[in-house]
Amino acid sequence: MNAGGPPSGGGAPRLSDAQRFDWLRLIRCEGIGPRTFRALVNRYGGAGEALRALPELARRRGRGELRIPMAAEIEREMEAARRWGVRFVATGEAEYPRLLAATDTAPPLIAVRGEAGVLGRPCVAMVGSRNASAGGLALAGRLARELSEAGVVVVSGLARGVDASAHRGALERGTVAVLAGGHDRLYPPENAALLDALLETGCAVAEMPMGWTPRGRDFPRRNRIVSGLSHAVIVIEAARKSGSLITARFALEQGREVLAVPGSPLDPRAEGANSLIRQGATLVTCAEDVLEALEPALRGGPAPSPPLGAREPRDGEGEPLWDEYDLLDADADGGTSAAGRGDAPPPAARANAAAGPAAAFGDAEDDAGAPPRSPRETVTALLGVSPVPVDELVRASGLASRTVQLVLFDLEEKGRLDRHGAALVSLRPPGDGKPGG
Repeated sequence: MNAGGPPSGGGAPRLSDAQRFDWLRLIRCEGIGPRTFRALVNRYGGAGEALRALPELARRRGRGELRIPMAAEIEREMEAARRWGVRFVATGEAEYPRLLAATDTAPPLIAVRGEAGVLGRPCVAMVGSRNASAGGLALAGRLARELSEAGVVVVSGLARGVDASAHRGALERGTVAVLAGGHDRLYPPENAALLDALLETGCAVAEMPMGWTPRGRDFPRRNRIVSGLSHAVIVIEAARKSGSLITARFALEQGREVLAVPGSPLDPRAEGANSLIRQGATLVTCAEDVLEALEPALRGGPAPSPPLGAREPRDGEGEPLWDEYDLLDADADGGTSAAGRGDAPPPAARANAAAGPAAAFGDAEDDAGAPPRSPRETVTALLGVSPVPVDELVRASGLASRTVQLVLFDLEEKGRLDRHGAALVSLRPPGDGKPGG
């Protein structure tokens, strides 16, 4: 089987159990990622043959003894996957998402749990701030619901904030959650109930091993899958340096559409989305705008291809996302260089010892382990300079109505809150000249 091509439809071949085992073992090897995996399989004719060649390749390239997981380690991972209802789908198989297979760094294997059929429907990604305003959360949920009703599957990263609201809005008809860690290491853990609910009609996708706790670089790695599964990425309330903008950049490099919801120029949470619009992203305010932008793709056109000269995926600081060994010559498989960096983590058996908590990067939750927010902090975080209904604050905060009203009264007394008609409130912009501002 050619590891580099997209699936060929309903008649696509399937890996045997032995081949699937070898594929998983090869991608779990130290220093092996999608590009090197593809080059090795195409050069040696299969993952098993590539595994047998690796020790000598590593020796010739001065890498010493390359860490190849023992067969027992892979057996344990596959057994853990079976217990969780997870199955491994390979590029080239009919079940592998067509759009993702067309990307330059498509994972050779994805671990899928739930109703995988939704991956074959038109998909749109929705991403945004973890600390979104109540208005942003409401808009994300409404857009997701309306797109879902129109037959579009919403893809997101199951993070706090916009991601979670988008999944909830699309629950009834199916949504896709892309995980940064293994299926048994959900992050953030408070979204476990949401994941259970979405698995009833949708699915979760991961490329990291079972038992893998996500680290900082795993979140932007996840983000390139979020965009890769989708015809377009919609950005809501993204700050200038955020994982959402990394996802938007991946989308552009993969030849996808980028759309953005505009926000107040006084709200830092809108700076990233507004900047994308200035750079040419399609402005959207409702589901109709999205459907109009996607009309050609939704008619069933060919899978988009990355633009010529697509760059190696990098994080928000310009650093490569992966550390992949240079094992093959540049022309190892007909000009495809294997010297690029891949995404192979160490085997799960030693991953947890080195992983540590998720780092504060992009969509990595930088408030993990922090003490719970006070009611005042919770309500203030949901407020912005754009008016929002008090009822929406109550719903989004999960606090009692009386508690929310007390916080609003306190903010008003300190000159930080403006009240508008129809029970709308907003934070007062700094330096507006009003007393107490």
